[in-house]
Amino acid sequence: MTQHTHNLADPEGAPLVLYDGVCALCNWAVRFILDRDPVGVFRFARLQSDIGRQWQERFGLPVDALDTVILVQDRRAFVRSEAAFRILRQLRTGWKAVLIFQILPSFISDLLYRLVARWRYRVFGRYDSCPLPPSEARHRFLDLHG
Repeated sequence: MTQHTHNLADPEGAPLVLYDGVCALCNWAVRFILDRDPVGVFRFARLQSDIGRQWQERFGLPVDALDTVILVQDRRAFVRSEAAFRILRQLRTGWKAVLIFQILPSFISDLLYRLVARWRYRVFGRYDSCPLPPSEARHRFLDLHG
């Protein structure tokens, strides 16, 4: 399990997903989470935002590494496949079947994660700037509020 522990309260007590705001795959993943989180458990912030960088610094994570998703929850930061698995576990619908991949050792699932991360811009595309989330969900994006 990849985690970094720090004595820090989570944002509003909710899990926080930090993601690459210009990555098309990452933005798709955020919409995927939003669609399967109707009660609004998750909060979000782009890794490139001031708030995203502050959270990365608080956990001693490199602020220039935009090739991972970070889940801040229970006063810990989870990265790569561990973050993805933890997010999937909390979503509704049949997507939990994907969690079968948790049986893989973390070094293998993280290797697969890194391969996707390396090719994500070429395969899925990249935005020139971070797109805005749907208006009905903007209150869940911490980096959009002063």
